[in-house]
Amino acid sequence: MEKEIKTNWNVITGGPCTGKTTVINMLNERGYKTTIEHARHYIDTQKINGRTVEEIRENKKQFQLGVLDMQIEQEAELNVKDIVFLDRALPDAMAYYQFLGLEYDDRLVNQCNKYCYSKVFILDRLPLINDYARLEDEQEQIRIHELIIKVYESYPCPIIHVPVLNPQERIEFILKNL
Repeated sequence: MEKEIKTNWNVITGGPCTGKTTVINMLNERGYKTTIEHARHYIDTQKINGRTVEEIRENKKQFQLGVLDMQIEQEAELNVKDIVFLDRALPDAMAYYQFLGLEYDDRLVNQCNKYCYSKVFILDRLPLINDYARLEDEQEQIRIHELIIKVYESYPCPIIHVPVLNPQERIEFILKNL
């Protein structure tokens, strides 16, 4: 097993409906390097090929592997010295595997043990808003959020919980806690 690589990467995470994409977009607008959320990107690329969200998510294992491939590729392309804000990171996938009752893929375990993130910012939940990519009900979204917290607590990365604030205040809170 490779030695854990320390990074300057900061994870913005939380369950569905926590405002991750809003925070990431605002950090990007301020000139910070950011990444995209791969589950949504995977869905969007599959929809271009004519598949519905239900068809895409029907085979849970295939969906998770497609997202995992994208995440591994992205993290491999990042410079560990750069300050980057990640819209979710590989340990998030572990929470989703648990939620879906799937066995961990070996690549997932290896990649999750490869990097040590600078900070993990877990955003507190906002009121439920469903969109085309979310199929979970509120109870399922709460469970996913709790699993994400539990997974990150099992790693040595510093965790900072970001309270519900207006988006601008959340950005200020995150930047003060870098």
